[in-house]
Amino acid sequence: MNALPATVTPTRPEQRWSLVRVARFPGLRALAWADDYLYASRGYQLLRARICGDISTASLRWDPIARFRPVWWRNLTSATRLSSRLLRDGFHALAILPSAAIVAAVPGAIVSLSTSETELRVTHRITRGTRPLHITTVPGGAVFWGEYFDNAARDEVHIYASMDQGSNWQVAYTFPKGTVRHVHNIVHDPWGNCLWVLTGDYGEECRILRASCDFSQVDIALKGNQQARAVALVLGETEIYFSSDTPLEENHVYHLDRQGRLSKLAALSSSSIYGCRAGGNIFFSTMVEPSTANRDRNVRIYGSRDGQDWLPLLAWQKDRWPLALFQYGNAFLPDGNNTTPYLAVTTVAVQAEDIVLSLYSIHA
Repeated sequence: MNALPATVTPTRPEQRWSLVRVARFPGLRALAWADDYLYASRGYQLLRARICGDISTASLRWDPIARFRPVWWRNLTSATRLSSRLLRDGFHALAILPSAAIVAAVPGAIVSLSTSETELRVTHRITRGTRPLHITTVPGGAVFWGEYFDNAARDEVHIYASMDQGSNWQVAYTFPKGTVRHVHNIVHDPWGNCLWVLTGDYGEECRILRASCDFSQVDIALKGNQQARAVALVLGETEIYFSSDTPLEENHVYHLDRQGRLSKLAALSSSSIYGCRAGGNIFFSTMVEPSTANRDRNVRIYGSRDGQDWLPLLAWQKDRWPLALFQYGNAFLPDGNNTTPYLAVTTVAVQAEDIVLSLYSIHA
């Protein structure tokens, strides 16, 4: 891990702060928070640790809770870092339901786990693309994910829902042919009792939508340009923050208030597809991807204590392996509700910290 130079300072002196790594776990990917429990994966095994008090690498205990049995050859490819990156092995999204049941995405399938099981079972085979980017759940127990596939022909795109803890899936909403390329994310808003749906990738396909939890009403909040092309969205009681995800222009962090007013807050060094809250602070990560507009070869974490002043806090250099085959350099920030004062980050395709889960304490 390479920290940014100390010369990088915030706009206001009282906003000076930093992240200090307190624990490091090679081979683990952080997937989701459930209050003070962090769920992570190693290949096709799911683990969980309770994050409380003063923590360190030695003090944390990761308990195996379940596993998924893929086709036989994925047991081999998931065993090493480069082959797992090449084949996009392992878990890619995970949601913890109010009942403590689990719904997750693995290559080619949605898998589910009831509270009485220890082996995840396939409940939906994905036929377009390989997996959704995110899975979300609402307090009543409904689970949602949107189709994410290349969609060169701009066919219709579905959002799927399950009302029985991931056992069965139905189409909850369909974007008509020619409307969007694919769904980037669906985020539940407990303050607005609604869902925010993010789509891409070009022109009118770039949308941030506000939908009722049964999709009986879907309204457009933003659309029509690359700055509305977003994957990461972080909510608060009165505010909405999102980061743009475009290789065609400079990227930014934005604030959208509940009345629909939009403000540009900070420039980012590259595209951003992960965001979260931790310890009352807001974070977005950037990735290294092929782009003529964003040439930074570092994955970065940006953070803000108040939503207004933003700092680049951490950076890692992209490793030497080709982007298209072995994944873009990135820093994964887990979904879910984090009640701890710690930030969890999994770095991939970066020098010295490839597929490493790190926990950071936040120091003012």
